Amino acid sequence: MLSAPINLQLVRRLFADAEKIRTSDFLRREIATRMREKLELVKIQPTGFLDAGCGEADDIAELQKYYPAAQAYGVDASLAMLEAGRDKHVAAKSAVGRLLAKWTPAALRQDGGQHLLCADFARLPMASAAVDLIWSNLALHWHPQPDLVFAEWRRVLRTEGLLMFSCFGPDTMMELRQAFAEVDDLPHVLPFVDMHDFGDMLVNAGFSTPVMDMEKITLTYADADKLLDDVRALGGNPLMTRRQGLLGRKAYVRLLAALDKRKNADGRIALTLEVIYGHAFRPVNRKTAAGESIVRFDLPKKSP
Repeated sequence: MLSAPINLQLVRRLFADAEKIRTSDFLRREIATRMREKLELVKIQPTGFLDAGCGEADDIAELQKYYPAAQAYGVDASLAMLEAGRDKHVAAKSAVGRLLAKWTPAALRQDGGQHLLCADFARLPMASAAVDLIWSNLALHWHPQPDLVFAEWRRVLRTEGLLMFSCFGPDTMMELRQAFAEVDDLPHVLPFVDMHDFGDMLVNAGFSTPVMDMEKITLTYADADKLLDDVRALGGNPLMTRRQGLLGRKAYVRLLAALDKRKNADGRIALTLEVIYGHAFRPVNRKTAAGESIVRFDLPKKSP
């Protein structure tokens, strides 16, 4: 099932400038905090976890605080983001190491390592049943085939492992979509997937008890240029059907005017972000690899 005609090579190029992407990290940090609040309600102690769409690995560092004994993996389609994250991680570890080395015995020092992989979400270079938790923060909407991604995530999860993710929903950037409609008929904003469709995909991929919810966050801007800067920092437009070449000065001026006329009474332009949250478990297998049904019997214990 296609979410949209997304060009994965273009996604990688749009995320090639880590410094530009970093200016929108305020939103990822906020959503990550809300996801961790949901995660606290689930009592799990993973021996390994995967952050799918880890970017600069900031979420991995936070999850390691929750699960210090767990093996940490991160995967991202952008090598540039992974390299920026590695450099930041090494610099931070070096600074802390210099501070702690003064009073920490060598025998007690540990390397809080992260295994970072550059790969497609739907083709992970990982063994089956490798982790107990898959975490993905605002990344799934960049993949054209989320149904294949869910199937791959299920493969990598151990039995009774947890998948927890967030992504954008259909009303995201609706104001920008409306403004662009006054400029031309080309798609400039992704047609994000509805949360009910994600729920169906999870069931079809073999997950159990999927729970989906949604909230809308509204950002406001004093000027249209800053709004557009943040949209680009969130990833921009990776559609295959996008305009080839630059928008053009006249069209850009019309876009700015279309956004400006949407200013509210306080003189600010709203930008809606519909954030979808989902979690589900990989259930105990009911069939063997050959398709035979597995029947389990809970026999009563013998009296002593």
